[in-house]
This record gives sequence, C-alpha cells and structure tokens, in this order.
Amino acid sequence: MQKHLVIMVKVPQIGATKTRLAAGIGPLAAWRFYRNTTTSVIRRLSGQGLSAKWKIWLAVTPERLAAGTRFWPAEHVLIEQGRGDLGRRMAKPMLDLPPGPVVVIGSDVPNIQPRHIDQAFAALEGNDVVFGPADDGGYWLVGLKRRPVFPGRLRPRLFASVRWSTEHALADTIAQLDNRYRVARIDVLSDVDTAEDFERWRKS
Repeated sequence: MQKHLVIMVKVPQIGATKTRLAAGIGPLAAWRFYRNTTTSVIRRLSGQGLSAKWKIWLAVTPERLAAGTRFWPAEHVLIEQGRGDLGRRMAKPMLDLPPGPVVVIGSDVPNIQPRHIDQAFAALEGNDVVFGPADDGGYWLVGLKRRPVFPGRLRPRLFASVRWSTEHALADTIAQLDNRYRVARIDVLSDVDTAEDFERWRKS
C-alpha cells in the first residue's frame, strides 16, 4: 500500500513567514532560514531511491500564491492546506489522500533525515499513531496507519482542544486517544520557532 509523506509548507514571503522567529532575528533572516530549510528538507526527503519508499505531497499555504511560484519541485504534487488551525490543516490530508499510511511533518525542522521517516512508517506497521516529539513539548511529526477499519472520525478529533505553539501540544493530542489506539514515538528533534531556537540550531 502506498505510503504518503505530507510536508506542510508556506510560500516564503518576507514578513509573513516564521513571524515568531522574525520577531527575534528580523524578517529577512527568518525568510532566508525558512526558504533554505524548506528547500533542504524537501530535497533530502526526495533523494535518490526515496520515491520508491513514499510519495511526497506538499500541503501549501497560501493557496492563491502556490501555483504562481517556481519554488516547489515540479515532481511533487501540491495540495491545499485548507482553512482553520494547525490541527484542521493536518487532518485534511489524512482524510483526503488515497489509502495508505500517512505521515505529516513541517518544513522548519532542519535536522530531519530520511531515516526518521523510515522510523515513522515502520512504527505504523504495529501501531495506529506515531509522533515525533519536539524538545519543547510539541511534535514535529504525526502519522496515522489509516486502516480501512480505522475510524475516520478520529482524524479530526485527534487534533481537537490542542494548545498549539505551547509545551502542551503533544500531551493534549495524546489525551484525545483512548486505550483502543496503539501509540509510538520516534526520535526527539528540535524545530526552530524562536530566536533562542535559532541560536541553538546555529551552534549545533
């Protein structure tokens, strides 16, 4: 069954991209970081031989600008993120894509490697949900097995009542799951949302 890797991306715009980071390092530096990191992550996860492992979908916002930019690699399918908070936008591909396990990541985690995606899909062979925890209490990856008998209603509910952009995001999401669902975790990574995150990453 086809494995689906969804990368959540924004059209890079100075002043509208990575606004929390921009508040600390400036809009231009934040734009450069996001553009370079996004390019690197997409290239790294679609390298030689990886297209046979998973299909990449780029979930893009804002939709009105996505088709008019040459920033995205032509070989990847662009899909709309849709409206709503982060949870609703992550749930959309989980509901809309063809059958098969789906893993969703952001593009602002510079240290993502293909082995992390391998770990996530391997975890879904024996579990219903997988998370890649972030060191700030959030998560940089979430994946669902999406069996035919897997309740479709779980996908939107999984992301309900989550305090996004806080140290509670992962715990809030896991709290939506009851004992019917087997949950796995893979490696802890750091995303870059603030100037402090940026400095730690730059020095690493």
